[in-house]
Amino acid sequence: MTTALELADKVDRQTCIDILADLVRHKSYSETPGERILAEHMADIMRNMGLEVTLQPVTGDRVNAIGIWRGSGGGKSLLFNGHLDTNPATEGWTVDPWGGVVDDEFIYGIGVSNMKAGDASSLCAVKTLIDNGIRLKGDVVLTYVIGELQGGIGTLQAVRAGTRADYFINSEPSDLQAITMHAAAFTFIIELEGVTRHLSKREAAVDAIRAACELIPQLSAMTFSDAPTEEHKAVNRVHVGVIHGALGRDLHEWRPPQVADFVRLKGSGRYGPGQSRENALADIQRVLDGLAECHPGLKAKVHAETRNDQPTMPAFAVSKEARIVKAINAAYEAVRGDKQPTGPIAPPAYFGTDAGHLWVEGGMEGVVCGPGGRYNTMPDERVDIVDYLDMVRIYLITMTDICELA
Repeated sequence: MTTALELADKVDRQTCIDILADLVRHKSYSETPGERILAEHMADIMRNMGLEVTLQPVTGDRVNAIGIWRGSGGGKSLLFNGHLDTNPATEGWTVDPWGGVVDDEFIYGIGVSNMKAGDASSLCAVKTLIDNGIRLKGDVVLTYVIGELQGGIGTLQAVRAGTRADYFINSEPSDLQAITMHAAAFTFIIELEGVTRHLSKREAAVDAIRAACELIPQLSAMTFSDAPTEEHKAVNRVHVGVIHGALGRDLHEWRPPQVADFVRLKGSGRYGPGQSRENALADIQRVLDGLAECHPGLKAKVHAETRNDQPTMPAFAVSKEARIVKAINAAYEAVRGDKQPTGPIAPPAYFGTDAGHLWVEGGMEGVVCGPGGRYNTMPDERVDIVDYLDMVRIYLITMTDICELA
């Protein structure tokens, strides 16, 4: 009988590279028509492979591409989840972001790491099994979604439409590590109100910019008071990404000789499963209260920024002893000969991913594991070919383990 590892050895390098390069050549910026074009293309590929395919409506003209490879019955089902939308290409690229450029080590392109290599890995794993005449007992469900960059609206819609399986693998870039916990994200706005004076009298002023400069390192060092374990605390983080300071709430910049009396900071926080945004904001407010004590006359308040038109990604967790985690650990060791790094590993543990929706809304047990990561969100974004092909093999072996060979 053919073993799973023997099947993994049948993964065709050139076919897998060609499929991924083809996906990269589709300019699928989030919330643009290219997103749907790529979803339709994925649907065509899956249909030609013999899968049951649906273009699942999300919002407006946006659609998910859902494919089901039906098993013979009697096995557990496994869902793969990845998004098709990408960030825009930035300045500094030395290769064509949509050229599908391949050299001896890497495949390049905007979105190749985040996360078309993950999408192609699950697709190629299924294709390899089908091309070699293999049938599984359980279903494999491929969900290639849109709108991950709008809080995961594509995956949330898929789950609410009934797209489910016994287990899931979210293919976000983790450099092939098994991520068993990641944080929920929130955005906050802090306003500091001081007291202005001319620079000749600045000793009598309350300088909001100086207070902000003291505040930012304190925020960067924060963890939240409701972390139940050290692993939860490990995914807590606060970061300030925007700061504006000048005169008054309108932030007038034409009077630099005066001490700035108003600063607005915008940042993002991360907290783990079971922790709350409300507690995180309360912890930040306590830091602000301490800052105000050090600067008599300073007023300091924080509030959350929310958008009613998109969801927020919840936190995610799975036991390291869970069936799906053990399966992907075993597949990794079979392919690479080493133990798979597993846990709430940074930086992926700080990501927001659709795994949160699959876990919270869908009630499914799963793991985050995908190719790419270290060259993510940067000019000349790329994925190691070795990692990509190993991910195809690891997914294939995991499918045969969870769904069982027929």
